[in-house]
Amino acid sequence: MASTGAATIATIADEVGVSLTTVSKVLNGRSDVAPETRARIEASLERHRYRRRAKRRSTEVEQIDLVFHELASGWATEIIHGVHAVADAARVDVVLSQLGGRHRPSQQWLEKVLLRRPLGVLLVLCHLTESQRQQLQRRSIPLVVVDTDSATSASVPTVGSNNWNGGLLATRHLLELGHRRVACISGPEDVLCSRARAAGFRSAHDEAGIPVDPALFRYGMFSAHAGYQHGLELLSRPDRPTAIFAGSDMQALGVLRAARQLGLDVPADLSVIGYDDLPVASWIGPALTTVNQPLRDMAGTATQMLLDLARGAELSTSRIDLVTELVVRESTAPPRQPG
Repeated sequence: MASTGAATIATIADEVGVSLTTVSKVLNGRSDVAPETRARIEASLERHRYRRRAKRRSTEVEQIDLVFHELASGWATEIIHGVHAVADAARVDVVLSQLGGRHRPSQQWLEKVLLRRPLGVLLVLCHLTESQRQQLQRRSIPLVVVDTDSATSASVPTVGSNNWNGGLLATRHLLELGHRRVACISGPEDVLCSRARAAGFRSAHDEAGIPVDPALFRYGMFSAHAGYQHGLELLSRPDRPTAIFAGSDMQALGVLRAARQLGLDVPADLSVIGYDDLPVASWIGPALTTVNQPLRDMAGTATQMLLDLARGAELSTSRIDLVTELVVRESTAPPRQPG
């Protein structure tokens, strides 16, 4: 069914000069079509704004696809819990998959999705190409992204959180305690949420009139190993920092291990603050001061948006950023006074 009311599969086939079967194969995500032919058919479908209404048997199980760039740590578990809470209430199944660290799914993945024809697709820290997005759109399969990256296209509904504010709150807390040599271990430099948290870190220093020492700043993976390695480097300096703001709770766990290995007491010798507020943060010793990023709420909100789109509702906004909050526990304290 074309949105213009004019184009049909026959229209597309005639225009491109192929059979109805070939057009149907492209619509169904089949791979046995030559790339050049597929490209011409896709271009014609887009030109005519072709949309096909999804046909669903009344006995067919309703499901959504939940796709992670990778499944690692408690961060992903919190997202899964949030998605399942809303999906279960709506009696919708969840198909879980991960991309092995890649941020773009393959065409093979897309073909499987098109064959399953889910109610919708929920992406976590990964994105489709424009061509892939159009293929889902033509088959009336909505898409929503859960992402701490604020640069997602306005055409793709997205749920995230205020990363700049999180970085500001964390660093402001450390500066207000009296720390003046504060290090920052953020996430990968090419990930916007990492840069946003780092920008909040710098803004807190600007606000307090305290310069940032570039030697105390690091970018790295959001992992315990990265936190450990950077923590060792920073804490082995003769002018070591008295506080470290880590870009994730997992990084903070690595920093805590590095501090223990070097014989430093937390928080007497070193204050440590994390990000995410994973359940483990309140159970480790000392309990971790961190920034609460409402992961379950982010996932639940995104899932509800996806289900609303699948039912034909229009969203009031395409971008929702939930509030981040500071959670003060036992790992931060004023710096030890000399003497």
